Amino acid sequence: MALHSAGAVREKKQTMAELKLRRLTELNARLREDLERPRVKVSEACHSMIAYTRNTKDFMVPSTWGQVDKREDPYAPITNGAGCCVIC
Repeated sequence: MALHSAGAVREKKQTMAELKLRRLTELNARLREDLERPRVKVSEACHSMIAYTRNTKDFMVPSTWGQVDKREDPYAPITNGAGCCVIC
């Protein structure tokens, strides 16, 4: 009986070691993928954001860009004819 339980313990330890190895291998693969992802310097990203906000008209900030014509404003309410609906 002791021989059988020793084999079971050894097999369990081997299974646990294989599980740890698989987890470490998966983590290593994810870290490699993360390392290969293209990077942008923070200063470049900030300059890009500043350029975008200066050159892209924001209809939600009329104090900066002035009043927007209702036909150009994507946030203006849409009026199609009647304006209300009654369901009985």
